Amino acid sequence: MGHLKSIDLPEPGARDSSAAPPAKSRWWLWIAILAVIVIGILYYRGSRATSEADGKAAPGATSTGKGKGGPGGAGMTVPVVVATAQKGNLPVYLIGLGSVTAYNTVTVRSRVDGQIVKVNFTEGQFVHAGDALIEIDPRPYQVQLEQAEGQLAKDQAQLHDVQVDFERYTLLYNEGVIPKQQVDTQQAQVGQFQGAIKADQATIDNAKLQLVYARITAPISGRVGLRLVDMGNIVHASDTTGLLVITQLQPISVIFTLPQDQLQQVLIKLRGGGQLPVEAYDRDDLTKIADGKLATIDNQIDPTTGTYKLKSTFSNENNVLFPNQFVNVHMLVDTKKDLVIIPAAAIQRGPQGTYVYVVSGGDTVNIRVVTLAQTTGNNIGISSGINSGDIVVIDGQDKLQDGSKVFASTSPTGGAGRGAAGQPTASGPQNGAPGGPGSKKPGGTPAGGKGQ
Repeated sequence: MGHLKSIDLPEPGARDSSAAPPAKSRWWLWIAILAVIVIGILYYRGSRATSEADGKAAPGATSTGKGKGGPGGAGMTVPVVVATAQKGNLPVYLIGLGSVTAYNTVTVRSRVDGQIVKVNFTEGQFVHAGDALIEIDPRPYQVQLEQAEGQLAKDQAQLHDVQVDFERYTLLYNEGVIPKQQVDTQQAQVGQFQGAIKADQATIDNAKLQLVYARITAPISGRVGLRLVDMGNIVHASDTTGLLVITQLQPISVIFTLPQDQLQQVLIKLRGGGQLPVEAYDRDDLTKIADGKLATIDNQIDPTTGTYKLKSTFSNENNVLFPNQFVNVHMLVDTKKDLVIIPAAAIQRGPQGTYVYVVSGGDTVNIRVVTLAQTTGNNIGISSGINSGDIVVIDGQDKLQDGSKVFASTSPTGGAGRGAAGQPTASGPQNGAPGGPGSKKPGGTPAGGKGQ
């Protein structure tokens, strides 16, 4: 039993620190285990939901169809919006940016010196040529007129006296009483007084003219701007600033620019003697403001911009155009006849070129490659590929492929829009992104550009 005593046994109730971890470590261990369990449950539920979603067929699809990019495309019924192709004429417009300019602008100035005693217009008033606008004190010029008339009367009396003497001297010379020199001297005096009378008459006319200038009238018909000088001020003929500005608004001009590449097309029309109709649209290029015609083109091209200027005239009977107003100008240069017209939204682009989806058999679409002839506004003229009366898809093409089943509804605008009637809103080529069948630009409508 002696060897037992040499062994140090632990006392009852004592704990070995190396046998078990501390209480704090055990708590962190349990937290880590719970976190792993929670993450596993969430991952399992997410995977299951994804699998169920992939396994479900799209609404209205059959179990045997195949859609774009996966099963179900060809056999599913796709809701689309359609429009009917129409045959008609499509106008060709050249579109430029323009600015309204007054047909005539006059800065009214005084031609005499004096004080303004009366103003006969109100700011913004429409006046006619010859209407009295401003009156300058006429009394100084009235006095000058009376002085000139008095001098004329004096010289006329003296002329009569020398003329009587000349006649008398002529009789005496004929009888040989007086020499010829005395007769010639008297004749010279008659001429001097005749010249003085002409000068007096010119002075009278000048005084009358100053009286006319003292009453300032409108040189043209137009709209009066803001008054620049008030009544009571002294004005001079040498003043650099005017009294008011009149702008002629009826008719009115619009100056706009076009690319130099379109110059020959315009020149050919002008040389043929035809007048090119011009339409002015608002800043947003949506609402037509007025109709006019092309007046002329500039004689040079701006080398910095590669454009040339054109001037058009508008009657502006309703005064809807105002000087320095910004407008979009549409000029009709040609009309494409006998084209099949469809909305621009129907056009798709892919490796095979431009194409449309045509509804045939009532509920099936087929791809038709088409040739574009003219784009005007939201309408496109087709020269080949489809016929008048064909039904084309204008919305929902991103879910289609050749042979897809569709449920068609008619566009609220009917068929091809205003271009068929010859009233487009813009002109230009369509810019689309390339893609295969069923591909399209975001939103389903190819972007439209301006220009021919």
